Amino acid sequence: MIEYFKHEPWSIVEEGFNPAMNEVAESACSIGNGFMGQRGNFEETYSGKSLQGSYIGGVYYPDKTRVGWWKNGYPEYFAKVLNSTNWIGLSIEVEGEELDLNTWTVQQFRRELDMKRGLLKRIFTATSPKGKRIEVQSTRFYSLKHPDFAALEYVVKPLNFNGTIRVHMYNEGAVRNKDSNYEELFWEPVPDGAHVFAEHSLLSMRTRKLGWVLSTATRNRCSLNNIPLNGTGQCSETRTAHEFSAGVSSGDSLRLEKFSVLCSNFRYPEANTAQMAEALLQERCAVSFETHAQEQEQAWAAIWERSDVLIEGDVPAQQAVRFNIFHLNQTYTGADARLNIGPKGFTGEKYGGSTYWDTEAYCIPFFLLTAPASISRQLLEYRYRQLPKAIENAAKLGFDNGAALFPMVTMNGEECHNEWEITFEEIHRNGAMAWAIHTYMEHTGDRSYLEEGGLEVLIGIARFWAQRVHWSEMKQQYVMHGVTGPNEYENNVNNNWYTNYLAVWCLNFTMRCLGELSASNPAARTEIIRKTSLDIATELPHWKEVASSMFLPEDAKRGIFVQHEGFLDKELMPVSALDPKHLPLNQKWSWDRILRSCFIKQADVLQGLYFFEDHFSTDQLERNFSFYEPMTVHESSLSPCIHSIQASRLGMKGKAYELYLRTARLDLDNYNNDTEDGLHITSMAGSYLSIVQGFAGVRIRQGILHLNPVLPQKWNSCAFSLRVSGNLVKVFFDQGQIRIQNLGTQPVKFCVKQEEPEVLAPARDRWLKVD
Repeated sequence: MIEYFKHEPWSIVEEGFNPAMNEVAESACSIGNGFMGQRGNFEETYSGKSLQGSYIGGVYYPDKTRVGWWKNGYPEYFAKVLNSTNWIGLSIEVEGEELDLNTWTVQQFRRELDMKRGLLKRIFTATSPKGKRIEVQSTRFYSLKHPDFAALEYVVKPLNFNGTIRVHMYNEGAVRNKDSNYEELFWEPVPDGAHVFAEHSLLSMRTRKLGWVLSTATRNRCSLNNIPLNGTGQCSETRTAHEFSAGVSSGDSLRLEKFSVLCSNFRYPEANTAQMAEALLQERCAVSFETHAQEQEQAWAAIWERSDVLIEGDVPAQQAVRFNIFHLNQTYTGADARLNIGPKGFTGEKYGGSTYWDTEAYCIPFFLLTAPASISRQLLEYRYRQLPKAIENAAKLGFDNGAALFPMVTMNGEECHNEWEITFEEIHRNGAMAWAIHTYMEHTGDRSYLEEGGLEVLIGIARFWAQRVHWSEMKQQYVMHGVTGPNEYENNVNNNWYTNYLAVWCLNFTMRCLGELSASNPAARTEIIRKTSLDIATELPHWKEVASSMFLPEDAKRGIFVQHEGFLDKELMPVSALDPKHLPLNQKWSWDRILRSCFIKQADVLQGLYFFEDHFSTDQLERNFSFYEPMTVHESSLSPCIHSIQASRLGMKGKAYELYLRTARLDLDNYNNDTEDGLHITSMAGSYLSIVQGFAGVRIRQGILHLNPVLPQKWNSCAFSLRVSGNLVKVFFDQGQIRIQNLGTQPVKFCVKQEEPEVLAPARDRWLKVD
């Protein structure tokens, strides 16, 4: 853990330049708008260590799977989000010396992600090897209002000399991915796709395999003391540029401005990407940089109004939760139903940037509480549209009759994860799809999704579970062998408790939904049965038999559910018994040693207790938490939040706060020594949930808002907004009282500390004392 960034409530600030931390800062200061985004790279040349990255939503490359031993059922490719055209490129030459903070002496430096306004800003002074000193101020953003538009302002001031500054403002299409398996170039120029005009340029590039096209239209402007300068154009098939030269005096202001529109054939017809880019650029250029920046601030103000969390008395905690909320909202806006939430979002290449089960388990609960229900519904529909591919995925592994296995990693519904223990065995992901449907209905009261796709998804999932189990003559129960649970430090195990319990729940939930639809809309039920060829007479009895006879390992003596068969045969010890030099295990130990150990990567049994908390007694929750948490190394970003929420539920305030900070400041303080690769976007939902579901004790069940506040000792108070059945509700609580405000148009049912539910009328509030 490294506390590198200054603690400020609305900003992520790097004060002073440390080249060793540059890639970490690039990740933290990434910006985007739900359609595209970019790491916090320098605009000017930098020869030091840097991970250059500009990413376009939906555009990917099917990189050939690289494995030593091919196995039947392996995906043929790994989908990678591509580093795309670098539109911010600047080369600044001061009296013949190119500005490069790796070779110049940096006197002052501040890089700031302004989360309140959605701006990335930088100011620094630097001296060249020959003693020329300049000040630079830059501001850039990806527009929330205009999803294809991004803008940059860059001001250079000479401080101790008179002379010449030459500026090269360019777009570079010949970019690489750091994680290419075979050092492939993923992009090639579109024939006759590069053009430079008096003030703007157009560059079109195409991916080598799938033919994704990206057209970037950019207006480059340069002025000296507000007087426009004329530039000269330069063009190659992969690069467009404008070059300016200015005679400057000490104290002058040389202002550079780049307006860029990036249009891909993911959003527009391929034949029109170039024309669209130029047309949209012309529209964006009708408004000043300052006006666009004001519109950006207004757009972010609307997001913060519905999703902010206010913490009094703890700036590091305040900064951290806003950091996570900011990145979630700039990664996914819900404006395009074909997009989803990649684990790295627009901040890096690792994990391929594709869709994982994280969306259903973590992000949908976040958006259900902070955004209109349509956004979460859209994420559910994303999976429904990919149901045919999920059925194909299952068929490749030998399943039939419409059984569906949703992918561990995907861009288009096809499985594209290339590790066998994940692709074949981490099948619990299927259950998260069903749990998200259940959670959506509990929060919104909207049952229509069942007849509009949801029940078809559930039937496919139920069929998979019914075929994946087998009958054990020895146990006289159904069992499930050869799986990997959420704890990926165990592979190919038998009877993972979480997976088995989830399968049972999925079967029962699907049957319950079939019954519910029989009563509410029998015609829709009949049509779904016809469409899925569901054999009610034979399939449902088998589902009931499996659900009622599933083996669920437990240890009666300890009063715990056993993670999987054989787990208790391990040498059991807490993480605290390890010398800290061994952590993180995934960077210090061999895989063999990890697999033989008892140490847990992330919540496994406890993931199930989080999902189905109301199925278990407080004693059961406490026994399992006390047994498993001490052995958990939390080396998955998804782990600390689950434990924090459960610690709050069990009244363990100190442990809950400790794990909240770990989940909320995971990337900011580089807990897992991997922030340089990009941020853990999907797990960021956990920091919000650790507060709202954890410290505030929020649960929404059958449309009733339940609260059980447990304020951390360090905090004076906490306040947030959330949605309950479409109503906006504001919650404030401190060490002695809680206030609930109904800002919606319909009455809201709520209860505090498990008291009898009350009804809160619209535009009313209620103060209650809490212990």
